[in-house]
Amino acid sequence: MFDNFVWPPSVQIPDSLMGLLLNSLILVVTIGILRAVTARFIRRTVQSAELRGRWLVNSRNGFLLLLLLGLVIIWGDELRTLALSIVAIAVAFVVATKELILCLTGSLLKSGSRSFNLGDRIQVKDFRGDVIDQSLLATTILEVGPGKTMHQRTGRVIVLPNALFVSEPIVNESFTDDYEFHVFTVPFKRDDDWQAARQALLDAATRQCEPYLEQVRRYMNRVSSQRGLAVPSVDPRVTIQVPAATEIHLVVRLPARPGQRSALEQTILSEVFSARSYSAGCSEEDEAIDESENATE
Repeated sequence: MFDNFVWPPSVQIPDSLMGLLLNSLILVVTIGILRAVTARFIRRTVQSAELRGRWLVNSRNGFLLLLLLGLVIIWGDELRTLALSIVAIAVAFVVATKELILCLTGSLLKSGSRSFNLGDRIQVKDFRGDVIDQSLLATTILEVGPGKTMHQRTGRVIVLPNALFVSEPIVNESFTDDYEFHVFTVPFKRDDDWQAARQALLDAATRQCEPYLEQVRRYMNRVSSQRGLAVPSVDPRVTIQVPAATEIHLVVRLPARPGQRSALEQTILSEVFSARSYSAGCSEEDEAIDESENATE
């Protein structure tokens, strides 16, 4: 009956491990005996029930702490080896999943700081567009461009890993919902009639914004009150920049609805430059034509 029975192979325990187990067993038995003797002594000698209970609890916790300390001393080398193995495994795991961890961290950072929402127009590094989808690992935008000054959708979709939000700043162009400020630059040479162009741009911008300027003013007052900010001026303005000794840049700033920035900019530029040219040569020709017309009259 037992002819075909296969006995399990004997387990060989190293001498070092056997010594550790024996020391641990001696420690447990010793601590158990000491605890029992101490508890018996407390029950016989302490008359107050409250004090007796307190000493019993304190002695039990003390012997338990002593047992844990003794086991740590006995198994110290093995625990150190195990800890090093665990650290090595953890480091390898972190290195292998670094990008995923950065994506999750970027998602938490984005959500915690409320950097942007669906529908906002953002720019991260050279990527710029409208946010159409968000997940724990990536953010999808519909590209706007080309360049940083255009507001036309290119039709391309860009998937940004959320790891970018950990190390790169986020530019949110949709700080307000109903109205926002739109800025564009018109370059001129120093010899051009940029003074007349500045006044023409200001007149055209004021004329285009006049129908909704009061609504923008009330909206900005409400937003400033809610967010504790100073009320910005909403009137269109044209400022001057001198990037080089031979150039003059006119910077136009005006309020606009989020979806009408490009159309408004094109309308103003078409209105200003279809009327006349502001280059130096054309200005002299226009003056000559005006003088000849006056002489004819």
